Amino acid sequence: MNNLLEALNTNLEQAYRKAVDADNSLNALQQDGKGKFTTIFGDDTPFTTRSKRFISYVQELAEDIQALKTLEDEQVKASLPSVVKKLELLLTTLGKFKQAV
Repeated sequence: MNNLLEALNTNLEQAYRKAVDADNSLNALQQDGKGKFTTIFGDDTPFTTRSKRFISYVQELAEDIQALKTLEDEQVKASLPSVVKKLELLLTTLGKFKQAV
């Protein structure tokens, strides 16, 4: 279980660094009058957060990973697919955003 949590935290750190860079790019785009949108992810995603910045989604994911540490093994197994899906969606979207910018 510790290896799993370490792997999630490592990926979360990568997502955090990418989110900071992406949010800086979004700030620059919006200062230039571009990037007019209300949220990064819509209602059809596993995220409950609705934000114009990636860092808010990283924070939600960090809370989810932290919560895993307090659960029993069976509860972790039940919660893990949602956490992994969020992480995958976040990293994929950050990668696509970087390519688009």
